[in-house]
Amino acid sequence: MASSTGILDKFKETQEEVKEVKSDRKLKVAIIGCGWIAEAHVKSYIKCPDVEIVAAADLIPGKAEAFFDGLGFDTEKLRFYPSHKELLDTEELDAVSVCTYNATHAECTIYALEKGVNVLLEKPMCVTLQEAIEICRAEKKSGKVLSIGFQPRFDENMKMIKKIVQSGELGEVYYIQTGGGRRRGIPTPFGTSFIEKETAGLGALGDIGCYSLDVVMNAVGYPKPLTVTGYKSDFFGKSPKYSNKPEYVDIFGVDDFAAGFVRLEGGIILDFRIAWAMHMDTPGDSLIFGKEGGLRIPSTDCWNGSVGGPMKIYHDVAGEQVETTIPILNNGGKDLFDMKIRSFLDAVITGSPSPVPSSQIIYNQAILDGIARSAELGKEIEIEIPEI
Repeated sequence: MASSTGILDKFKETQEEVKEVKSDRKLKVAIIGCGWIAEAHVKSYIKCPDVEIVAAADLIPGKAEAFFDGLGFDTEKLRFYPSHKELLDTEELDAVSVCTYNATHAECTIYALEKGVNVLLEKPMCVTLQEAIEICRAEKKSGKVLSIGFQPRFDENMKMIKKIVQSGELGEVYYIQTGGGRRRGIPTPFGTSFIEKETAGLGALGDIGCYSLDVVMNAVGYPKPLTVTGYKSDFFGKSPKYSNKPEYVDIFGVDDFAAGFVRLEGGIILDFRIAWAMHMDTPGDSLIFGKEGGLRIPSTDCWNGSVGGPMKIYHDVAGEQVETTIPILNNGGKDLFDMKIRSFLDAVITGSPSPVPSSQIIYNQAILDGIARSAELGKEIEIEIPEI
């Protein structure tokens, strides 16, 4: 096979110039939900000189205080609340990070927006499409910034995927295969909130499936999903033989594997699969098929929001079948989580559009919800999303 250095020149690494944005005052920020993901939010906020964390809320008595004490905060200078409502009813805030259980994402986010507070909402956006619709309506009414926590968006390799697709190098995209997973990776080391139906709502589908969908959906411009045929299973989470926490088998109530066949606007077919546990190291590379070329995105053994190796474009150049290798790109030493936090704060300060807008992620949520509902009904379903 020939190689195409001319084509590769179009996709050489280019670091976008990021203009520094500073607030003329300290932004008052609070944390809602003090579980393990909240630690990443707090550590990123600490790095921002224009941010002051002033309060936190958690349903479990003493948890918020212990959480911040463990991170070295003087807890006498913070205010703690037993619920998001009491926090938001009392504090005057610029922003909150919602880091609660999936099942409470919607109620916490909607209440914060109704109180006129900007929100950084951890992924997945929520559990159901209806919840996503209600979140978007509250956001529109509030006029505040709502950004969803998809830090892989800021990875240079993820940006390159979108750049390749949007350049037209692949031509019109007609089929996408994507997904990812872990051979053994049910997140029980973090307690049971990920695996209980009442708190998580979705399993692998929502936990890492939302990321995997975002990579390809963002690349092709987030076309509207039209129909979904879905499948999900829980063979590993409910098996004492394979579960890494046998004592959790009886309370495991979500999917550990899910798959979907989705028809998107524009005639694009999306073939998706995601796993917390399986007898395989990966369910396969991500593939984007276009009428002028194809892109292979190597998978990772444990889906982590990046790529598993150099990507390849398969296309024809001057009548020859050519493979163009896209080298792995670096992020200039920048932490993706820090970039997620900073981009949200910058949008709050400048009033600029949300870096990860709900207008896109509602389609992501519609697919997750559609797969879950289709799997339960045992048939293809239509996806209906009203005007917000």
